[in-house]
Amino acid sequence: MQMSKTVLIIDGQGGRIGKLLVSGLKSEFPELHIIAIGSNSIATAAMMRAGADVGATGENPVVVNAKKADIIAGPVGIIMADSLLGEITPKMACAVAQSSAEKVLIPINKCGHIIVGINEMPLSEYIKQAVANIACLIDK
Repeated sequence: MQMSKTVLIIDGQGGRIGKLLVSGLKSEFPELHIIAIGSNSIATAAMMRAGADVGATGENPVVVNAKKADIIAGPVGIIMADSLLGEITPKMACAVAQSSAEKVLIPINKCGHIIVGINEMPLSEYIKQAVANIACLIDK
């Protein structure tokens, strides 16, 4: 397994999705380097408590770290300007979308965005699938 990969996890609002991603990845890959960026300090704190290695808050950390990451994970709204109740700025969404990193996005049908063709599942199932997909990317 290749552990030199950097995973950037981005979340907003209360940071629940990011927290679950961090804890799921750290339980499977304790040595994995995880950067947690919250669109607000509550989200950042939740991901740090879950075991992220480093964290920051706001637009510029997303822009800077999206360039460095091998994998970016979070709710699908991180690629949509003004999503997460307006917490994702156009600059943040653009930085994530234009990053060369692989993206693993959790399909949350909230905040005016509905992803069709997605089976509605409990968040825990989406997290399991996301962790499994990230594991495959790490092993590449």
